[in-house]
Amino acid sequence: MRTIGEIPTFAPHNNNSMRIVISLVIAILSFTALHAQQQYKISAVGFYNFENLFDTLDTPDVSDTEFTPNGAKRWNTPLYIEKMDHLATVVSQMGTTLTPDGIAILGTAEIENRKVLEDFVAHPKVASRNYQIVHYDSPDERGIDVALLYQPKYFKVTGSRPIPMVTYEENGERNFTRDILFVSGEFDGEPLHILVNHWPSRRGGEAATAPLRNAAALQCKQVADSLMALDPDAKVIIMGDLNDDPVSPSMRKVLNAKADKADVKKGGIFNPMYEFYKQGLGTLAYNDAWNLFDQIVLSYGLVRENAPGYYFYQAHVFNPPYLYQPSGQYKGYPHRTFSGDTYIGGYSDHFPVFVYLIKPR
Repeated sequence: MRTIGEIPTFAPHNNNSMRIVISLVIAILSFTALHAQQQYKISAVGFYNFENLFDTLDTPDVSDTEFTPNGAKRWNTPLYIEKMDHLATVVSQMGTTLTPDGIAILGTAEIENRKVLEDFVAHPKVASRNYQIVHYDSPDERGIDVALLYQPKYFKVTGSRPIPMVTYEENGERNFTRDILFVSGEFDGEPLHILVNHWPSRRGGEAATAPLRNAAALQCKQVADSLMALDPDAKVIIMGDLNDDPVSPSMRKVLNAKADKADVKKGGIFNPMYEFYKQGLGTLAYNDAWNLFDQIVLSYGLVRENAPGYYFYQAHVFNPPYLYQPSGQYKGYPHRTFSGDTYIGGYSDHFPVFVYLIKPR
């Protein structure tokens, strides 16, 4: 969410910097006008890829040797502490423009285990929010998982489970990847269902790996469809690092996520991130071009305005100036932790995203 300054970078970012600042001003003014007519509660729900948040221990049966003091990255306690401080800085600021509590519910990806999350939620910059953790170990070959953090003053978990992603390579070997995390609960007293994802990567080529992401999208759609079959107004959030853009087949064809709220009917899904993608704004950069892999999509029950309880107000890519690489070959990219095996002291190779949900008091 650009707010100040101008960072010289590659073209897609330069073309949109002023537009993002203007959008932020309009967002604040529009909510002020809305608030003047009606009192609303407002909450923020987000997602952030923590980019390889590993502890420093060599865990058996996990491919984490590079993230140890003697590994290729020389990953040690001081670097771990600095990384944790950087992530806590970002999360502490997300969503605070319209709510002092910041992010009420946060999906995360690329975390090694529950312990690193316990260290994160105890960090002084976010400890006052009392984030609770939903996490399951997944069979991912690199040992990374997804998880959900939530503030209990907003959200009460009533059930959770991992949904295995069982897919196979062309040679018949199973592709071991992250599970989908399914969490149900009560969001300020009303039912809310969340699917946290980190879909298979494009390693090996976008087209060759597309069936893996289509399969993940189908898993999410089947869960959402079953919930909306029971209740057409069911409130379902699908979030994550999807390794696909809003226009990819997994999103437009499999999930059938609509780019315009007006096109979302009962049983349908809205993708508020599409407009950012259309403007050239992304959450990660590759070969001097932006991708918008980090997305939050919403079921019909969260889209129709004046619905009972919470409904969608705004979406944001959180990208203040300090989250950009300030110099070097990747100037203007998200400021990541490592360049290869060289520590460069950044935050993540992804920008986080979040949505504001509002409900009348």
